[in-house]
Amino acid sequence: MHILSLGLSGILSAIPNQAAENSKGMLLSEFEAVLGTSLDLKISANTYENAQKAEQKVLAELNRLQQILGSYGANDEFALWKNTYEQKIAVSKELIEIAQAFDFWKEGTKGAINPASEEFTQLWKKASETGITPSEEELKELIKKVQENHWEIEGSNLTKTSEADLKLHTFTKLYIAEKVTDLAIASEGVAGIVVNIGGDIVVKGDMNEKVKVANPQSAQENAAPISMVEINNKTIASSGNYRRGVELNGEYLSHIIDPTTGKPADQIASATVIHENAVTAGALATAFNILPVEESIQLAQKLGSTDYLIVDHLGNQFQSDTWPSMADEEQSSISFVQLKEKGWNPKMECSIDLEIADLGGYARRPYVAIWIEDEKGNPVRRIALWYRKPRWLVDLRYWSSGSRNTDYNISSITGATRGSGKYSLVWDGKDDAGQYVNQGNYTVIIEAAREHGSYQLMKQSMKFDDKAKTASLSGNEEISAAKLNFTSK
Repeated sequence: MHILSLGLSGILSAIPNQAAENSKGMLLSEFEAVLGTSLDLKISANTYENAQKAEQKVLAELNRLQQILGSYGANDEFALWKNTYEQKIAVSKELIEIAQAFDFWKEGTKGAINPASEEFTQLWKKASETGITPSEEELKELIKKVQENHWEIEGSNLTKTSEADLKLHTFTKLYIAEKVTDLAIASEGVAGIVVNIGGDIVVKGDMNEKVKVANPQSAQENAAPISMVEINNKTIASSGNYRRGVELNGEYLSHIIDPTTGKPADQIASATVIHENAVTAGALATAFNILPVEESIQLAQKLGSTDYLIVDHLGNQFQSDTWPSMADEEQSSISFVQLKEKGWNPKMECSIDLEIADLGGYARRPYVAIWIEDEKGNPVRRIALWYRKPRWLVDLRYWSSGSRNTDYNISSITGATRGSGKYSLVWDGKDDAGQYVNQGNYTVIIEAAREHGSYQLMKQSMKFDDKAKTASLSGNEEISAAKLNFTSK
């Protein structure tokens, strides 16, 4: 499935590329509810059949590793192990490798990486529900618990030595992603692969991937990025405080916790890291959200071959001298407004939030088109088009009936991980040519169709002027919920 127009954070933001369309061995596919987020694959092989075989190997290996390293599945190996105490248990080699990696990065980041951070996550989640801020004494006691050694490794045996609640977060999904890319690249006929797991991207083989870095201050899927890079045989990972947080007494709190203080990290908005090793990229992206900027830079320099882009809570950017920034070809530098009518207020924007219906793990995304029409039914702005095979675009009947098709380049976006199936896009008031439209009545259209499934069409008209407003759209079999929020930026 391709995703057409304006790039969707955390998923392959594909927009048809002629070379990709003509390549018989190029496979693109997207899934929901994989490791708690979305999964996007791009596999290049000498034949489409070999690409499909590699995809099946990837999915099977993902499922196997999830059953080993998962924290919630009733029969997941780690989930069962973490409920033991002082019992020497023979575990899978992958679990040993992850435990060793946590030990390494806990020491290497001065405690910023800690598998017991889940204790603080649950504490602040409870505080959000009750409205009661944890006391300093409560935090001190929990810090002692979290700072304990949580396991002992003896060969293939792992013994839990603390009673803390543990979760294999931060770099674990990238550990899995690198494992499956290695498996795929070794498959018959495969030349290259891109694995995008919730916005963290591993690229291997004979493929170059353009990646946009999401703006933490404007985190909708198709918002303008703060940077664009091109990577090959590397991993790019991002972590940030702008998604999956909680509110406590009207204050937004990051889901990223500093294990040394027990408090949500609040000085860094986002950190993006590029490295040849996927686990390193993932660990540093998380740690750089917790450590002071100066310490993050020193750590990157100490490790070497590490590129980073850090944005602090004030919007200041810090990047490595070798950060491989490139021009974003899709951004327009000039906008025009027709002065005969009242033009769009540049301080206003419309967010479009939608949730794909939960059909269970590894479910393929439906084909979805989202665009804006004026009062005469003319398409004004194409927001997104998600599809897998161009010949099935006719299933999006309303989209296909009009002249709404266009050509762009393939790229991806790295950003903080979001929940499975949840997407947020934005209309900034510009048309497809990058010009502001006039104020007035416009219709947001969301069309969805699934192979061997249902067809759904959702429309919501709204007057776009200087006044904030919201509208909710009724859910259906494919899109369980959608909401428009027209407000100031």
